[in-house]
Amino acid sequence: MKRDYLSILDLSIDETKEVIKLGYEFKRNFRRGLYFENLLRNKTIALIFEKPSLRTIATFQIAITQLGGYALYLEHQSVRMGQREPVKDVVRNLDRWTNGIVSRVYFHSTLIEMAKWTKIPIINALSDLEHPCQALADFLTILEITNFSNDFTLGFIGDGNNVCHSLMLISSYFGNRFIWAGPKGYEPNKEIVNKALEISKKTSAKIEITNDINYAVRNSNFIYTDVWASMGQESEAEERKKIFKNYQLNSEILKFAPKDYKVMHCLPAHRDEEITDEVIESENSIVFEQAENRLHAQKGLLAFLYSK
Repeated sequence: MKRDYLSILDLSIDETKEVIKLGYEFKRNFRRGLYFENLLRNKTIALIFEKPSLRTIATFQIAITQLGGYALYLEHQSVRMGQREPVKDVVRNLDRWTNGIVSRVYFHSTLIEMAKWTKIPIINALSDLEHPCQALADFLTILEITNFSNDFTLGFIGDGNNVCHSLMLISSYFGNRFIWAGPKGYEPNKEIVNKALEISKKTSAKIEITNDINYAVRNSNFIYTDVWASMGQESEAEERKKIFKNYQLNSEILKFAPKDYKVMHCLPAHRDEEITDEVIESENSIVFEQAENRLHAQKGLLAFLYSK
């Protein structure tokens, strides 16, 4: 039976932990020059991206190749799902030719429709609701530092966006503390928050929503931010700069952070907007470790989905 990965919730807690452990082992072996080329042997996985990408598209292509598969990148202007032809027609063609689809879309509903009409795995490479592959890489990065302990607090500063949603959900899985801080009116999706709170009752995770950046920074070992205007929100960018100006990660606010705090960003960053150049280049920054781990976490995901 095929397994899709549209949301953190599409895998169980134990399965998510297994994917991250697989990613950790792939990383160790990668550094030894071992790639496990037979895992995706004779498999073709299509990549359809409606939005720009550097890290996601590069690391999926590399991961698929290093695991022995073939990554078929389809230009958005050629495919134009839902414009040139219906989504269900596009994916039913690919369903007959390929072994899976990795897709970055404007609307999460597109992924749901893709999954409905296919018998092959659909992987969410970012939608307006979630970015689960980013969260897998981020938790691999954090857990490497904590030696796989969940005794840490992850603070997310800024817009309650897709990355925030996936990080909140995966925090509820792992049982750590998660604090979101941002301006009123830009809180995370209520359904996502409620689901995270529900899961937290079983895992002892702690989910907090506040408008106080000082509180979040003081109490977080890992301090995360993202752009204030995501892809598709460019028309709101100038207005959002005014609304979010007091939520910038800079050296002044980080004076209140715990000792040995780490700064995280999913990239691309708008330097000197949501985070200063000084902070992103500081010794506390682990943003490029996060980017590195996209490759290994996604290998773990692919190995899990295609070994079942």
